[in-house]
Amino acid sequence: MLGACDSARVKTNPMNTPNFLDRYFSISARGSTVGQEVRGGFATFFTMAYIVVLNPLIIGTVADKTGQFLGDGANPNIPLVAAATAFAAGILTILMGVFGRVPFALATGLGLNAFLAFGIASQMSWEDAMGLVVLEGVVIAILVVTGFRVAVFHAIPAQLKTAISVGIGLFIALIGFVDAGFVRRMPDAGGTTVPVKLGALGNGSLTGWPTLVFVVGLLVTAFLVARRVKGAILIGIIGTTVLAMIVEAIGKIGPQVAPGQPANPDGWSLNVPAWPATFIEVPDLSLLGQFSLFGGFAKIGGLAAVMFVFTLMLADFFDTMGTIVGVGRQANLVREDGTVERTREILLVDSLAAAAGGAASVSSNTTYIESAAGVGEGARTGLASIVTGVLFLLAMFFAPLTEIVPFEAATPALVVVGFLMMTQVKEIDFSDFETAIPAFLTIVLMPFTYSITAGIGAGFVSYIVIKVFRGRAKEIHPLLWLVGALFVVYFALEPLKDLLGLS
Repeated sequence: MLGACDSARVKTNPMNTPNFLDRYFSISARGSTVGQEVRGGFATFFTMAYIVVLNPLIIGTVADKTGQFLGDGANPNIPLVAAATAFAAGILTILMGVFGRVPFALATGLGLNAFLAFGIASQMSWEDAMGLVVLEGVVIAILVVTGFRVAVFHAIPAQLKTAISVGIGLFIALIGFVDAGFVRRMPDAGGTTVPVKLGALGNGSLTGWPTLVFVVGLLVTAFLVARRVKGAILIGIIGTTVLAMIVEAIGKIGPQVAPGQPANPDGWSLNVPAWPATFIEVPDLSLLGQFSLFGGFAKIGGLAAVMFVFTLMLADFFDTMGTIVGVGRQANLVREDGTVERTREILLVDSLAAAAGGAASVSSNTTYIESAAGVGEGARTGLASIVTGVLFLLAMFFAPLTEIVPFEAATPALVVVGFLMMTQVKEIDFSDFETAIPAFLTIVLMPFTYSITAGIGAGFVSYIVIKVFRGRAKEIHPLLWLVGALFVVYFALEPLKDLLGLS
């Protein structure tokens, strides 16, 4: 039997209480384990690793107005941009894990980087363009510190937040299908009103071994998820990659596009799944800090520069908001009142990431919807983000390994996660047309326009208009009036630029 002293020792034994890691990240409180967090961190990384390859292809191969490529060179320097992209993603994702304590990963925002490359850098130097990105991030950070961004987040009706999550689910599922070549965009020259069609050739037929790899990966991943297998999504990504490597070794299929070669629609997307010639490279981070804060104002004038900053800010502001709601719901981080745990910390890190992306010369960094892959794997805390961030930092040295996974192996995870997010549609009351119609527009316009921001904007504006016409304007939160007005400006930006002579 235990004596009084022994009983006291048992009660105060630190082994009987959660350790510091568990307490800090609330691992047990959120129903997770360290193993789940690690698996989730890996899954998120593998679904996001493409950005280390894709971002350099977008901003590293486009010359600015002075004819220089990123890094002040006469020729593209892809490894330079790749190293800085991985470094920024790694540091910022770790910061999100430590301070946000949520399983959200950050990296260069797609869409924003294309707008920067083709819309902004074409009118100034890369340093000037990156300076505008830094300013945009600073402005958003100020909005967080003052409480404005968090207030807007809380002002959104709960059912519209649910619609945002569902719409993002459809959006990332479509991204998965398109990137895998299962469906392809139809060019306007095709004389068809069909925006996408089945198959790499857009003729309604599936062709090519990479497409078969995607289909097998999707079915296997779906089966594993349906069976509630732990690590299902990560197993699916790794297994499909191994299958892709075997198929490539036997068939010698090659990429869809190669320098000096005709296009191969039945080739691999983004990466060819084969062992690289080298596994380790010393990263060159000399691109960091190459920005001019106010250079853009001197090059194109204050009003035009402000318009560029406004466009970047609005897209960044609401893309992140949609991602937080969508992934947060999937991770059970949304409270009954529709708010997300640690919203202020999450938005502050995301805002600083926008500025940091510009300071690193890799474009605005933002919270990634692909974080849902890690959440689908069981991640619930910031520990998963730390794992993902560390993997990004390692990717600087092992960049060739990140190029092994083709889209066809990674995108099945996005489709399955899209399904998981789509299941939340049952929470929308479709009998209440005043909210259901804006929710519907939010859901369908995200995939149809290939833009989270466009879907959110359409939902907000239609919600306000319907409420006003129904004589219920008093039910609209004051901040939604302001947000709605900003979205009207956003949608009418080109006519406004014509009116102001800025085109």
